[in-house]
Amino acid sequence: MDLEQIRPDEGSRRKRKRVGRGRASGHGKTSTRGHNGQGQRSGEAKRFGFEGGQTPLFRRLPKLHNFDSVPGRDWVVVNVGQLNELPANTELTPDALVEHGLIRRHNDSLRVLGNGELKVALKVSAHHFSQGAIDKIQGAGGSYTVIQPAAPTRNPKNR
Repeated sequence: MDLEQIRPDEGSRRKRKRVGRGRASGHGKTSTRGHNGQGQRSGEAKRFGFEGGQTPLFRRLPKLHNFDSVPGRDWVVVNVGQLNELPANTELTPDALVEHGLIRRHNDSLRVLGNGELKVALKVSAHHFSQGAIDKIQGAGGSYTVIQPAAPTRNPKNR
């Protein structure tokens, strides 16, 4: 067998449709474009969303301004290494962290991360804990509680 004898399998390749090559080709005269209308002309292109003259969907729907602006959460981060200066068996809530001066303010998004070493047993309440923070708090003899955030209020303008 030589390279020039290699052929694709029968029926695996198909020739490109050639239009506008006379009536005998089966695709002559109007060249599969039909008789009248926009699609018959050269350069035929309908714009995106064109529905044949019917009012397109993007114009039938109401305008929803700022629809894509989903309110994010501003996380306040505390590392377990910062909690060593507190006395043992202290109950730490977001308000207590503000009183001790570890954070400036709090909202419904307090996150405790596991950077640093914890040598004091504490009862920590926050909205999110990393797995490293959980391991270090429990390793020091403390406990943790996950606080559920308050339900978001709906803006009546974005309905």
